[in-house]
Amino acid sequence: MKIILIGIQGSGKSTQGNLLSEKLSIPYLSTGHIIREMAKEKTTMGRYIKETTYSGLLIPDDIMIPIVADYLARKEYQNGFILDGFPRTIEQAEKFPAHIDKVIYLSVSDKEALWRLSGQNGNGERHDDTLSAIRKRIELFHKLTEPVLDFYKKKGRLVEIDGEKPIEEIFKEILKKVKS
Repeated sequence: MKIILIGIQGSGKSTQGNLLSEKLSIPYLSTGHIIREMAKEKTTMGRYIKETTYSGLLIPDDIMIPIVADYLARKEYQNGFILDGFPRTIEQAEKFPAHIDKVIYLSVSDKEALWRLSGQNGNGERHDDTLSAIRKRIELFHKLTEPVLDFYKKKGRLVEIDGEKPIEEIFKEILKKVKS
């Protein structure tokens, strides 16, 4: 099974992705994690990725698409995956080579996402989580990623989940939708 998790930063994608990975025995891949690891590299690409993400911008499609394609070409992803954070643009969705079974959209309000990421709940640990970067990523989500939701809805693959419910309820609802 090939699943994509979509939602604004702070919507709970990594929490649900890890739970799903364990339950369904398929690997979870976070593009955010890949990008943060690449940003640590002392290379031209590493510095570029670090500067781009820390300012709250998205990595351009011509760089991001090959990065994801290279990861998904690895043996461990051949029988399925749970992908978090990609595609984020229509161009990425259109050029994404993998057949996707379900696209799970974890819907949370901007206010809820900002609260979750502000550190009020002990979750503000990542160094790219400055308030201005978070706001910029939320703004880019609405501008660039919301059209991706329509793209998958038209293909009959989109499942919208209320991401503001308790973690266990969200997980049960996702499992029910994925297995149907």
